[in-house]
Amino acid sequence: TTIKVYANCLRPDIEYKTLSITYETTCREVVQNLLNKYRMRHRDPRLFYLIMEVTVRRANVRTVLPLDEDARPAVLQSCHPRGDSRFSLQTRRGGLVKIYDSALMSGSKYKSLLVSEQTTVDELIQMLLSCYSSKEPVEQFSLYEVCEGEEYQRKLHPDDSPLKVTQRWTSTDRHLRIRRNPDYRRKSMWASDSSILAMSRLDLHDSPPIHYSSRIDNNNHLSLHHLAGKTVNIATNNNNNIIHRDQHHSSLGSINQAPRIVVPHSADLPQVQLPRMQQLPQSVPSTPISAKHVTASSYADYENYLFI
Repeated sequence: TTIKVYANCLRPDIEYKTLSITYETTCREVVQNLLNKYRMRHRDPRLFYLIMEVTVRRANVRTVLPLDEDARPAVLQSCHPRGDSRFSLQTRRGGLVKIYDSALMSGSKYKSLLVSEQTTVDELIQMLLSCYSSKEPVEQFSLYEVCEGEEYQRKLHPDDSPLKVTQRWTSTDRHLRIRRNPDYRRKSMWASDSSILAMSRLDLHDSPPIHYSSRIDNNNHLSLHHLAGKTVNIATNNNNNIIHRDQHHSSLGSINQAPRIVVPHSADLPQVQLPRMQQLPQSVPSTPISAKHVTASSYADYENYLFI
């Protein structure tokens, strides 16, 4: 929907401005939209507020309602007939605040802004950044109360009111100065070592390389099956020789007995060499791994995952 806002207090040549808003738009957003449309970056949004004028035609009575910052003009307008209500922009009392801003612009000495008593330190810093079209975050700066005569300075809280601070001054040797925070670091540019290690552990435990383990396990099963086949053949030959040699001494029941599987000496088996435990990286995982917990397949999984 659209609303018509009379904004003669912004400039004498402005009668009204028609804005397209939704039913969720607040009065605070309407004021900010008006300031942005007329490029008034140095104006404090808290100096302005909306009023709603409602006219009752039959009684010829007009009622003025000051609106809260969180009120929704579109909802209020829908409660009255078209043409019986209008919105107007009004100003609050404020004061002039001088801020030395050489930290923002090296060639600038100070800037004077008209602010309200409700304007906070962070909101004032945002206004200064908007004056120079700076995209830097507000958290990178702080506002200080400087006393040249007593040679001290005090850092103001982000929620303090700069106008109320200056109204308490009893001497002229004090001023407000904006400074950069030397210890400010953007959180998006770094991550702690503990968080990186935690993510590494999560990847190691939650994302095992299944395709490697299946291939290695299949190879191990094939090798063992092949080795078992050789063993069975050897045992069968030995049993056959024994049967032919002692056939006249054995009975029919002994011939039908199941052949014994004779496992050859350990020297005949191929040796499976496991990598030494000292080759494990000392950084991850943090939980110690003992030799009894390490198998050929599981250790190969871990080694392939780290170095691929």
